[in-house]
Amino acid sequence: MRRIALFINSLQKGGSERVMANLAEYFYGKGYEVILVTQYKKEVEYEIPAGIRRVYSEPEEERLQGGRLHNFLERFHTLRGIWKAYKPDVVLSFLGKNNLMAILAAAFLPVKTAVSVRGEPTMEYEGSKMQAVAKLLFSHANGVILQTGQAKAFFPKRVQQKAVILPNPLNPLFLRERYTGEKEEVIAAAGRLDDNKNHAMLIRAFSMIEQEFPKIKLVIYGEGESREKLEELVSEMGLQKKVELPGSVSDVAAHIEKVRIFTLTSYTEGMPNSVIEAMCLGLPVIATDCPCGGPAELIKNGDNGLLVPVGDEKALAEAIRKILSDPELEKRLGDQAFRIQEQMEPQKVCRMWEEYLNGLSV
Repeated sequence: MRRIALFINSLQKGGSERVMANLAEYFYGKGYEVILVTQYKKEVEYEIPAGIRRVYSEPEEERLQGGRLHNFLERFHTLRGIWKAYKPDVVLSFLGKNNLMAILAAAFLPVKTAVSVRGEPTMEYEGSKMQAVAKLLFSHANGVILQTGQAKAFFPKRVQQKAVILPNPLNPLFLRERYTGEKEEVIAAAGRLDDNKNHAMLIRAFSMIEQEFPKIKLVIYGEGESREKLEELVSEMGLQKKVELPGSVSDVAAHIEKVRIFTLTSYTEGMPNSVIEAMCLGLPVIATDCPCGGPAELIKNGDNGLLVPVGDEKALAEAIRKILSDPELEKRLGDQAFRIQEQMEPQKVCRMWEEYLNGLSV
């Protein structure tokens, strides 16, 4: 393999997009010709090296004036034209319908396809019809990359036989010496402000313990459509002086490395980058034990972090209380979490992806 095409909706800041940007930079640095195919360009995106070719797969708006079938065919022909024009040895696609389109557009072309589900399969493919289509088309992909064993179990045996579970390459910014100075009295979270991340659960849990720990604050980094609802919830609970929503920040590691606790409260997650990154900084992490099992594969409950049931704000409050009340537990969880850094070293993980994709092109 000398030429690889990477396909995703955009490079807008998010977990899957961060992994794609990391892989693009790795392959480019190794001398591969990298074609990064996105439907759109967003205002705030991850940066990529100038030598990576950026191609857009969304047809011009005037071509998308028909019905659903017409628009599908326009998108199909555009993407197939990209595969024909750039002749990648391997196409690596991320997320939902992109995966299906990548497989269809490469049919009968001398192009190998690898598709990757990044979260809970039933969320990426909603409804029985879409799930049936995904299971059928994935059987025609050359490779399937998944995040967890639960995600693998979703697919039929013919897909499982070709599927592999690969970890996410760590953002190099999180490879740093562990902070050992005085901690900030902060509980932190980081991620898109959307319903799935369920930051409302975190705010409610925080309201249950904040009077017991009067110095503690809650800071939630990220941006998204749930901001207004979260701000209203903070106001309703009278927590304006104790809960901060500073938006997206460029160097998350620098902002969270000194906090007491990092939290993830999602309804569903694949392999959550934010948890990996927080653990690599040596932070005690509390996460929901959500499908499709990413947090549970990272966290051994009570050893290197704490798991709580999805949506259970009382259990979350109790977990926060447990750590804040027990300095020895706080230190032990952080010490054990920090050990994950060795497993997630970016070059090591990216080589795993490289070896897998090279195996498909033989």
